[in-house]
Amino acid sequence: MAERKDFLNGKKAVTFVDLFAGAGGISEGFLQAYTPSKYFKFLLASDINENCELTHTVRYNRQFGLDTKFLTQDIMDNDFLQNLLDMLDGAEVDVVTGGPSCQSFSLSGRRRRFDRRDNLFLHYLKVIRKLRPKYFVMENVKGLLTKDKGHFKSAIMREIRSIIDDSALPPMLLYVDSLLTRNASAFVRNCYMSKIQMEVTDDEKAVICRERFFQHIESLFKAATRKIGYRLSKSDPNICTIRHGLNILRTVEQRNEIADMVIQLKTAADIDNDAFANRFNDFLSFIDDNSVIASILAAIDCFDFGNDNDARELRDMICLYSSSLDETFEQLRTYAETDGSSKEFDLLLRELQLYKVDRPVVVNSADYGVPQNRERVLFIGCRKDQPLIDEIPPTVVRGERVTVYEALNDLDFIGNGATETNYGQRRVIEDFEPMIRTREVTGRISDSPLARTYAEWSKEGRFSHRFSFDHGPFYVRSMADLHENIFMEELALYNHQTSSQSEEVKKRLSIIAKHGVYDERCKEELVYNGVSSNKRNYTVLNPAGQSPTVVTMPDDFIHYSAHRAMTVREMARLQSFDDSFVFQGKRQTGGSKRKSEIPQFTLVGNAVPPLMARAIAEVILNAIKL
Repeated sequence: MAERKDFLNGKKAVTFVDLFAGAGGISEGFLQAYTPSKYFKFLLASDINENCELTHTVRYNRQFGLDTKFLTQDIMDNDFLQNLLDMLDGAEVDVVTGGPSCQSFSLSGRRRRFDRRDNLFLHYLKVIRKLRPKYFVMENVKGLLTKDKGHFKSAIMREIRSIIDDSALPPMLLYVDSLLTRNASAFVRNCYMSKIQMEVTDDEKAVICRERFFQHIESLFKAATRKIGYRLSKSDPNICTIRHGLNILRTVEQRNEIADMVIQLKTAADIDNDAFANRFNDFLSFIDDNSVIASILAAIDCFDFGNDNDARELRDMICLYSSSLDETFEQLRTYAETDGSSKEFDLLLRELQLYKVDRPVVVNSADYGVPQNRERVLFIGCRKDQPLIDEIPPTVVRGERVTVYEALNDLDFIGNGATETNYGQRRVIEDFEPMIRTREVTGRISDSPLARTYAEWSKEGRFSHRFSFDHGPFYVRSMADLHENIFMEELALYNHQTSSQSEEVKKRLSIIAKHGVYDERCKEELVYNGVSSNKRNYTVLNPAGQSPTVVTMPDDFIHYSAHRAMTVREMARLQSFDDSFVFQGKRQTGGSKRKSEIPQFTLVGNAVPPLMARAIAEVILNAIKL
């Protein structure tokens, strides 16, 4: 397979990098997208798991003939960013995409406090700060919007707005210095200037700026307590809390290391929703910046400094320490208003902020030709020299969404404990046949000679406009086998295998399918028949509608007519992957291995639907200025 020259002719390449790539749903959609003048060139993907690398390498390097690189590494590793830069080798990156892991705030399960993965978005934005792409897309579950009563969403927005244009920093620093010289004490001015420099410099210089910040704090604290007797200053619990609290704030690196170890221990021991969870969470809260600062502030409020202004300024500047750069400038706005220079301040701030982001964009994959109601939230960062993107218009109207029957009608012939490698005789359900309609590749209903049914698009593929197909897809067991060119025989159909279910399981699924819903009445009948289950949820697919969000557990869904668990291929159809996309590695795994292995079902369940990604990509292509 190779890229068609007639497709590339006259088009400019827009480069992209896919972080947290997983199965490659975003990559798949971006490679499908194009305009008459632009297309996406895939530079690099990254994920922590080797099976993601295997799936990517087979699909994009071997099947498509691309030269896409893959970095298999944890984004939180200290050398991740440097390794990424080394692999890019100076190439300009126009767009960065990625969906940091969402398990800690997914609405599909219990939320976990202090999940190590909650900080992944900060590492993602660290890459953005370095690469400075024209656009970036950060995708995640809708539940993120309500995590911690919306504070998590706000934190993400603040961090995006805190990414600065270095060239615009000197004029802003000069303005702030002059503004505070006129309107604030020398102590406040020094703290603000150190804080800003702390936030905008690299890691090594930031440490120096942080130390300078605390020197200013301690200078005022010592001056305010100079008249207090030595014995009292060493014994008073409030004075000691302030002094020691400042020392604790200084040790942020050590505290972060301790927190990471505690979180890793918590995860390794499966501590969640038990007697230990609150104790671990309380400890993690105790060493957090905000908790330390709260203790310092309480001590300031309980001690008479003799000078209310000193106490107030000390309090305000200690609060400043935990503020984002965006929050810092919001606080400076009050000084600008007092000074009568708000317009100048706003102009400088607009020039300083590198990325525009109006609001999180909520999308539903069903609006983009995907037979699945999968709501996601997108943070689309637009570099200030690029047009703002604040919506992804639907490609399919609500009454014309692709149904489950349209997606799966030619795959439901497979039985229990079977593997199908060819397309078989379709099982026709007369009531649902009128739902099968021809569509454009994006899902829009059409009678054009180029239109296809959803199943036909899946079988024929959505890449014929771009690639010439020299050979078909293939499955390989491991990276080692791939390097040795040890492939399984080429098949017409891959990843279409059902689990071998016992008679008890088959009876259970049949009863649930009869009820159509896993409610109390259904559970009572399961108990009566001796086939009850401890699972929290089963979903019987509605052939006339869209599936709910595809998950990583195949037995969560029950096939609408076969009354069995779903196959990887069927789940992939519900995600809008072409049948030529072969999911590599183990089909599924269980127990403790789920934490380290990424089998096929997990690859599918965690993926971004390619057709939704395509819609996002086309909006970016139409907007981007090269």
